[in-house]
Amino acid sequence: MRKIMAVYDEDPVYAQRLADYVNQKEKLPFTAMAFSSMERLQEYLKEHPAEIILAGERPAAELEALGIKNVMILSEAEVVREKEAGSSIYKYQSGSGIMREVMAAYCCSQPEPALSLLVKKAVVMGVYSPVSRCGKSAFALTLAQVLGRNFSVLYMNMEEYSGFSRLVDDAFERDLSDVLCLYRQGEFNWMKLKTMVYPWNEIAYIAPARYGEDLELISPEEMGDLTGRIARESGYERVVIDLGRCGRGAISLLDACDVIYMPVREDWVSQAKLEEFEEYLALADDGRVREKMQKIRLPRVRLAGRHENYGDQLLWGEMGDFVRRLLGGGQPGEWRNDG
Repeated sequence: MRKIMAVYDEDPVYAQRLADYVNQKEKLPFTAMAFSSMERLQEYLKEHPAEIILAGERPAAELEALGIKNVMILSEAEVVREKEAGSSIYKYQSGSGIMREVMAAYCCSQPEPALSLLVKKAVVMGVYSPVSRCGKSAFALTLAQVLGRNFSVLYMNMEEYSGFSRLVDDAFERDLSDVLCLYRQGEFNWMKLKTMVYPWNEIAYIAPARYGEDLELISPEEMGDLTGRIARESGYERVVIDLGRCGRGAISLLDACDVIYMPVREDWVSQAKLEEFEEYLALADDGRVREKMQKIRLPRVRLAGRHENYGDQLLWGEMGDFVRRLLGGGQPGEWRNDG
């Protein structure tokens, strides 16, 4: 059952735009309703209890009189007084930024989700290769972007040194390290995950681990289980994972994927690495992982200029054309919209 998130602000355009963003962009079990009149909000709440109220700055007594537990203030001051910090959110930031703060505050008031995301399990699409410098990361990022034109997509990068923050030119308050920490502590749930997801172009992403060592704190078996939970609980239709070094126990992580793309190269050293990996699969895999794997030979990526438009160059260049042809071929679990 979807609960109500009431958005109140005296600026009707602001209130409506924020409500529209929540309803159209966010995968949350809330229906956002916009109000620019306190009287209309009070009348509405008499018959429709709200789970959360986002309210422009009003006298505290007036907001307390609404009788709603989760009231968060949309503050016009970027820096709020310490005593208000727990319930104040800077209103002139991106919609995704506002919702990350809303969900973080909601988590504090409610340790376990009282609401469920009634969604299908996402298709998990892994990109892995035992071969170096094969275009794996460029392919994974392009795959996510192309899928993002038709589906809601969550992108994850599990490499030790991904360089992703340089590509998106952003700094992150939370990243995969925080997700892993929650999982190890037994506190992971979809609600807390939403506080760690960022938007980029047409996709959402979890920022890569800030320290490569953090990836060693969780076993491949645990990472496989976490991947399954994200697929089931996150609300996204596709999860694209750029897999780094899997190490021992790689089968558990690879088996968590529904589709595995494996870029390969034709030089002798690359072929030797591929043969060793296939020997490992022959011993460790019961056949399920090999059935999911698809070897691909990627086009060479030719980029012009600086990294600012790296994503667009991938999407509309040779790599983007390659991915669109690949998905257009109707490979299992890829391009068909099964929702």
